[in-house]
Amino acid sequence: MRAVSYDAYAHDNSTLRVGELPEPRLGPGEVLVRVRAAGVNPVDWKVLAGYLDPMIEGVFPVIPGWDVAGEVVALGPDAPEFAVGDEVMAYARKQVVHAGTFAELVAVPAEYLARKPAALNWAQAGGLPLAGMTAQRTLDRLEVGPGDTLVVYNASGGVGSFAVQIGRDRGARVIATASERNHDFVRELGGEPVAYGDGEVERIRALAPDGVTAVADFVGGQLDTTLAILATGGRHASIADGEVEKHGGHVIWVRPDGAKLTELAALADRGALTVEVARTFGLDEVGAAFDASRTGHTRGKLVIVP
Repeated sequence: MRAVSYDAYAHDNSTLRVGELPEPRLGPGEVLVRVRAAGVNPVDWKVLAGYLDPMIEGVFPVIPGWDVAGEVVALGPDAPEFAVGDEVMAYARKQVVHAGTFAELVAVPAEYLARKPAALNWAQAGGLPLAGMTAQRTLDRLEVGPGDTLVVYNASGGVGSFAVQIGRDRGARVIATASERNHDFVRELGGEPVAYGDGEVERIRALAPDGVTAVADFVGGQLDTTLAILATGGRHASIADGEVEKHGGHVIWVRPDGAKLTELAALADRGALTVEVARTFGLDEVGAAFDASRTGHTRGKLVIVP
């Protein structure tokens, strides 16, 4: 099969290669998926740089990618949940970094998979799992619901855009920080946009004079702002700043979970969740996709289409 791979960690794209690799072995309880789309996430190029090596072992050659949407083409032993031809999606992170989703085929544990929502096209479905489930887990941990005023940092990014939509669906008021060029986009998602940067605390306080009840940080480095805007008893969480734990906050690391992903699929199918796809790339363009992700200024999702 054709796949992107690398044989050594690098802080740039110099070790990325595209070529033929053996098809994945299909173990018990696994499903072989023909990849139709695979979302790009910042963790992909951070893994390439070796940042996660102290936590997750890398087995070279590594095929990057943890998101997938595609068609079931084969079943391993004892995988009765799915049939050949099913359209599925998954957050497909495994216990080692090795056989990822930037390839024509990937083997995925059946319990990671959800059925693709009819409301989303392939690129949208491929961009949903990791970012969508990160937003979902963050709001679950914060117990966001009716009556909450939630602040979402980086609301136009991949994770933040999902958090705005999920928060609104749960009945919360959502104040969303974003650059001014993305304010209309944030409004379309159901958020109240606020420009980030100098004066951000005052702008949020103008909308919520008594403080906010929950803060979801998808940027990092926002702790001072969070502490300045939280009401007494407010909750906060971050995917990028371990310092929040020293101040009663939570650090979020999402787990593969087909049942939770199925919940997001249901939101999409009833029109409560959409996926903004900024751009798609072929396998030969994974380096360009990583470069775009490294800028940190992409609205919505970048997606690989093999």
